Amino acid sequence: MPRIAAALRAVALSAAVLAAVTAAPPVAEAKPEPKAPKEFVALRDVDPTILHEIRYITPHNFVGERIDGYRQPLCLLTRPAAKALHKAQVKLLRKGYSLKVYDCYRPQRAVDHFVAWAKDLDDQSMKGEFYPQVDKSRLFADGYIAEKSGHSRGSTVDLTIVKLPARPTRPYVPGEPLVPCYAPREERFPDNSVDMGTGFDCFDTLSHTLDPRIQGEQRANRLLLKNTLEGLGFVNLPEEWWHFTHKPELFPDTYFDFPVSRRSLTRR
Repeated sequence: MPRIAAALRAVALSAAVLAAVTAAPPVAEAKPEPKAPKEFVALRDVDPTILHEIRYITPHNFVGERIDGYRQPLCLLTRPAAKALHKAQVKLLRKGYSLKVYDCYRPQRAVDHFVAWAKDLDDQSMKGEFYPQVDKSRLFADGYIAEKSGHSRGSTVDLTIVKLPARPTRPYVPGEPLVPCYAPREERFPDNSVDMGTGFDCFDTLSHTLDPRIQGEQRANRLLLKNTLEGLGFVNLPEEWWHFTHKPELFPDTYFDFPVSRRSLTRR
């Protein structure tokens, strides 16, 4: 009898375990990453001479850390925008200059990262360089941060001009002393670009493309960039000398979220 009772208990235990296993919800499979539409290309495949300094894959940005969605230091754009940049590059190379891109297509998850950071008023680690005179609580109201970005549609690019031959730009060291982005060129963080009067992503009215306080060589440099690109279908955002959108946009109403990586261009 003890043996029979033990056997029955073993059968009952096995049945309970089997019931628990079959009742458990299935393990969710990893959701595949979204892919870029076939109209997207890597800028390097269209023009390998255009310089890249993709800031959001580094901690040298207004957030102070690598931004969500940036997997590789690539510039992804819709093909018409990339081809137009190639034409601009040809014009500038003849004058001894090169384009340099800071940011191109930007996934929605990166924009969400910006929004979450902007709502955290206690995190002001990069204020000394990128927004010295702006209260962080004003970033949304003043238009520096928004919940949607034209970059996510694939035809917008942030860029500058570099005098050739290009000098190397030293890497940013996290925690190093910060200098305001509108300080004189010899004082602010070094950039191998021509002097545009402010650094990239400078949250200040001095970044307005035609701000009257920007004169001389700085204004001439901004106009060289603006006039070159506007002659090829780009439209400048007046508040940011570095920000241009190629028109007409292929995806004027779509905000993509595929990562910035070569794999995003791999067709299924």
